[in-house]
Amino acid sequence: MANSEGLSIAYRLGWNIRRIAMMFLGPAQLGDQDDPTQRLHAERRRKSAEALARRESGKR
Repeated sequence: MANSEGLSIAYRLGWNIRRIAMMFLGPAQLGDQDDPTQRLHAERRRKSAEALARRESGKR
């Protein structure tokens, strides 16, 4: 996820810190529904879609 996707730098920095923490400190094995890393990725996709929708609605 190299581009900003409409997200603030503070959110992206915090998200990456949380992702790295989950890699090292998260639970060993969980299913996809319970995996905190998968939840982080889903949260980022949702926030990115919201930010892009706000940007598009502001242009019109």
